[in-house]
Amino acid sequence: MRNFFVMPTRVYYEDTDAGGVVYHANYLHFFERARTEMLRELGFEQDQLRSVHGIIFAVRSMQIDYLKPAKFNDLLQISATVVELKKASLVFEQSIRRGEETLCTGHCRVACIDAVKMRPTAFPDFLLKQFLLITQ
Repeated sequence: MRNFFVMPTRVYYEDTDAGGVVYHANYLHFFERARTEMLRELGFEQDQLRSVHGIIFAVRSMQIDYLKPAKFNDLLQISATVVELKKASLVFEQSIRRGEETLCTGHCRVACIDAVKMRPTAFPDFLLKQFLLITQ
């Protein structure tokens, strides 16, 4: 499967636990940053989506498989690919790699939420069209 978006990142000391490996919750941070940067690359800033279009994104569910540990100073590649698109949600397939090694994989369902009502809402047409382009 082709990765739509790949973001490099370095593991910092603050990312690691007492054992010198990336603390399990920090993989969520890496995945979140990649999804945010992917949206930014598509031309969408989340603060503008909220202030101008009245929508926010919320993680609905997340499934993660930890395969191998990342360690201090590793250079990682975090990917984000939209693999499923619905009217008010989408699913990202994500991975964290160190060179050719896959360290962690995940699937994240994100819902589009009305920022005032805090209820699911359909993606605006301009956003839906862009997501449709990258899922084909």
